[in-house]
Amino acid sequence: MTWTGERLAALQAKYGEGHGGDIFDPRFRRVADRIFSASGTRMAPYAGLPTLLDAPYHPIDPSNPDFGDLQVAMVGMPMDLGVTNRPGSRFGPRALRAIERIGPYNHVLDCAPVYELKVADIGDVPFRSRYRLEQSHEDIERHVGRIVSAGVIPLSVGGDHSISHPILKAVGKDRPVGMIHIDAHCDTGGAFDGTKFHHGGPFRNAVLDGVLDPTRTIQIGIRGAAEYLWEFSYEAGMTVIHAEEMPAMGIAAIIEKARQVVGDGPTYLSFDIDSLDPAFAPGTGTPEIGGPTTREILELIRGLKGVNLVGGDVVEVAPQYDATTNTAQAGAQVLFEILSLMVFSPAVTGKTA
Repeated sequence: MTWTGERLAALQAKYGEGHGGDIFDPRFRRVADRIFSASGTRMAPYAGLPTLLDAPYHPIDPSNPDFGDLQVAMVGMPMDLGVTNRPGSRFGPRALRAIERIGPYNHVLDCAPVYELKVADIGDVPFRSRYRLEQSHEDIERHVGRIVSAGVIPLSVGGDHSISHPILKAVGKDRPVGMIHIDAHCDTGGAFDGTKFHHGGPFRNAVLDGVLDPTRTIQIGIRGAAEYLWEFSYEAGMTVIHAEEMPAMGIAAIIEKARQVVGDGPTYLSFDIDSLDPAFAPGTGTPEIGGPTTREILELIRGLKGVNLVGGDVVEVAPQYDATTNTAQAGAQVLFEILSLMVFSPAVTGKTA
């Protein structure tokens, strides 16, 4: 198509005046109308009260919670008493809240989840003690249990990966759920140092408690020197895809395998930031080189559109090990992607891909 004066004049007439919110494509207009004021202004990303994904803040009374008409409740779990290596993921929820410019539009999934869902940041789990791990797990199970009982889907931000066990006890209370688990580690290890409650064993615990169906569980990105600890995954019937297998398989095949494993049943999505190669996310307690890139992880998660998600989490962001804030940025983006999937989850909205 040749560039002409007539084409320039047409563009000048259409776009020469007005403001950034004057968007003509209906697909984008529905987002812009929610973001821009009539005068063409929008809130600065660095202004206002920081919340997860800039969602509305909906504080609740833990003893008598009122979730209103929420479909999804995002909740912080600042607890890292279960780590085996570097501590610090207790600061993860605050770090993700401080990240700006995530969303509002997901151009791949064509949705603006904070505006299309009734979702809010409901604050943090009210822990009774900062020192007692098992008691903290009880607090998580109780808090998430109230969310689930209200018919609301929990989307959690940790904290170390041990938080997933009490979450699954609440989410899978009435029937075991399947799981898509993206991580460098299977986290199906046994007890050591006198306890089974640590971030290396939440999914063994969940299976043995009858709340996680291992035959509907897939673990993606596994690698590193702890392979000898994960025999439970194989014996229980979990599907394990190692990071070394990912290039040959390709992301499309991994997506297809994940969808095949979990089927149409209720499914939990757990994302450990150490699944990413530490070149992209060094701010975590147990980094493992040789992992996937952020682009590959985004492609993988977006390929799960239509999976019947009943909950999810992003864990193990330890921001003090990453002065660039890239790890928290990646964690917040993955949180946004999981929330975007919930727009299409039958458990949340009845929508499917």
